[in-house]
Amino acid sequence: MSPSEVRSRLHTVVALAHLLEAVENGSARATAEGYRLLVQRLQVALSDDFPADALLAVLNRFQAASEVYENMHYEHSGLFRSSLERSVSSELKAKQVLMRVAGASRKA
Repeated sequence: MSPSEVRSRLHTVVALAHLLEAVENGSARATAEGYRLLVQRLQVALSDDFPADALLAVLNRFQAASEVYENMHYEHSGLFRSSLERSVSSELKAKQVLMRVAGASRKA
């Protein structure tokens, strides 16, 4: 891939990542179908072979794109971009919710 092709594809990734970030933080809106399409397009764009430093710069700048990328590679790498603290916190919250639901279903 030529440098101009890399640059063009990287611009696409940044534009999609920026839009996803805006939808995630509420400064832009999308229907469920629009959101799904946006994520799918970002996944395709992130599938290109980019220089590692360029890809890391995008993933470090756009949290939502970083999560999409992480989910794309989950079966091989797990939650490699998420902090351990965040992962543990998420797991504990999920456990608490499941315990509440289990308790509520026993009472019903």
